[in-house]
Amino acid sequence: MPRTWKFRPLGPLERENDQLRMVVIQLRHEHTTKEGYAAKLELVVRQRSQTIDALRSKLEPERAAKQRLDQECERLVEMVRLSP
Repeated sequence: MPRTWKFRPLGPLERENDQLRMVVIQLRHEHTTKEGYAAKLELVVRQRSQTIDALRSKLEPERAAKQRLDQECERLVEMVRLSP
């Protein structure tokens, strides 16, 4: 014959234990969510750094070319200034 379970009221320690279990579940969920945000932010920062590095590598030759043109311009200005 199957035994029927009798529900008994929860004691104060059992209630506190249940409440703490719920807190643990909530904190685990928050922690997982924050880990996900952190991982996404790390990815965005990594991509941003790669983009900055790529742009800097394109910028360096342009800066060198500008410097050469400035030097040539100064040389030509000096030539015009010294011409009769």
